[in-house]
Amino acid sequence: MSLNLDLAASLGMSPVLLAVVMVWSLIWMGIAMWKSARKNHIIWFVVFLLVHTLGILEILYIFVFSKMKLGAKEELAVKKKRR
Repeated sequence: MSLNLDLAASLGMSPVLLAVVMVWSLIWMGIAMWKSARKNHIIWFVVFLLVHTLGILEILYIFVFSKMKLGAKEELAVKKKRR
């Protein structure tokens, strides 16, 4: 808890707000990483693992990029891997 208080103080924010931001980010990252793993989007999975954007990139992936259609060749490869 001391680390959380020290971090919050150094950022000039309340510990409660810091905790809310951390939970918010963790939830969106978890959902996006799960969805990218299920769709076999390895590059997206690695990006989510390495880049932390407070949920912004993850939300964009969930609602925009994951719904984009792949080319016929990529769709066939994904379907074969699911079997």
